[in-house]
Amino acid sequence: MRKMALVGDRQWVPLVTGGEVRRLDLDYAATAPCALQVRDAVDEILPWYGSVHRGDGFPSAVCTELQEACRESVRAFTGARPDDTVIFTRNTTDSLNLLAHALPEDGEVFGFATEHHANLLPWDRRTVHRLPVPDSPAHALELLDAALASAARAAGRGGGARLVTLAGASNVTGEVWPVAELAGVARRFGARTAVDAAQLAPHRPLDMAGWDVDYVAFSGHKLYAPYGAGALVGRPDWLDAAPPYLAGGGATRQVDLPAVDWAPSPQRHEAGSPNFLGNYALATACELLHAPLRSGLVVQEQRLAALLERELARIPGLTVHRMWDARHPKVGTVTFSVRGVASGLLSAALSAEHGIAVRTGRFCAHPLVKHLLGEGHADGAALRASIGAGITEQDISDFAWALARLVERGPAWSYRRDGARFVPDPDPRPMPALSHGARVQLRAAERRAEAPLAPVGAACGG
Repeated sequence: MRKMALVGDRQWVPLVTGGEVRRLDLDYAATAPCALQVRDAVDEILPWYGSVHRGDGFPSAVCTELQEACRESVRAFTGARPDDTVIFTRNTTDSLNLLAHALPEDGEVFGFATEHHANLLPWDRRTVHRLPVPDSPAHALELLDAALASAARAAGRGGGARLVTLAGASNVTGEVWPVAELAGVARRFGARTAVDAAQLAPHRPLDMAGWDVDYVAFSGHKLYAPYGAGALVGRPDWLDAAPPYLAGGGATRQVDLPAVDWAPSPQRHEAGSPNFLGNYALATACELLHAPLRSGLVVQEQRLAALLERELARIPGLTVHRMWDARHPKVGTVTFSVRGVASGLLSAALSAEHGIAVRTGRFCAHPLVKHLLGEGHADGAALRASIGAGITEQDISDFAWALARLVERGPAWSYRRDGARFVPDPDPRPMPALSHGARVQLRAAERRAEAPLAPVGAACGG
């Protein structure tokens, strides 16, 4: 297996207790590091950067050609059908909002209360059937079947478009959803299926045609390409029939006011100068993660995820939260809490005293986290460790040791609440010496002094 090199993998960070340590990033589920190959590809194309579809210069011709080639890379990565459209967006949230915008006016949406807010909130402009947290994958199939059957009976021979939305993998527990089976249930009732693949795409192959799903959305920043691009891939008919997501240049064929002839997808929903560098980075990551590299990463991540859970199980008072049986397949994401210890305090101390980044809060999936923690949980927040390329067995061991030490002895530094977060008090760590370093230092100090209070647990993470 070729190794995926990461930008900043050898970076050292300061500690509040003095000295420096090599950083350990266990927050891949929120944002993955940039792949070195992706950065190098962007640097290589920068001298040729020019306007896309808007110029006669040679750089414009190069970028226009590459922009359309990027769509084919994304199409291959997602296993899309030949007639599926590929629309470049900012991220998964943007993609799902675009699809919600294109859903026919009479559309009904069916989704579980387990979703990330990106796949929970955009649909409220239509009729939404919100299904409870299932006890098992089989229960999920039963719940969806019953909901669709009930809607079909209520509609009789009529009824509008129906769309089932689901995550490919949970951003909270990492558990992989039975996408193909749920899509099969949807098809029996004439419904389409949209998959939020933000968490699945970095860890498992996508197969739109094989699963027979209609739409897939994912983000570059979780796919080792943090250059501000994502994609919505899927059937073009709803997208071609909908008004443009944004109105502006590039989305039209002819403007003769008051009449406007809008272009078909994908241009219809890509008004304005495109984020070509972001799209190029995303396509590069898609090619990098394609087989055979991907098969090696899957095996490696499964082994490390199992090790992570075993190490966490050794820590007294720690509970790993999951929806389903522990044997169910999952990506390398583990959410947990420690009895009697505030999750935010552990997260802050792991970073400030050990250079280890994890995520704390409710992970932009508030209903699911509330369900997993239960009503009586002290602060309504949990901790999440998530892995990806570049993580080693030694990293897992170092994390488990640091966490166990904090649970046993408590932090070695003092911390105060700053809204939903805990922050070192004082925080002697210097900001990096960047080109705008002085401004960064000043703004950081101002934020520490003036940050408004917010409810504990309100912090959000992808």
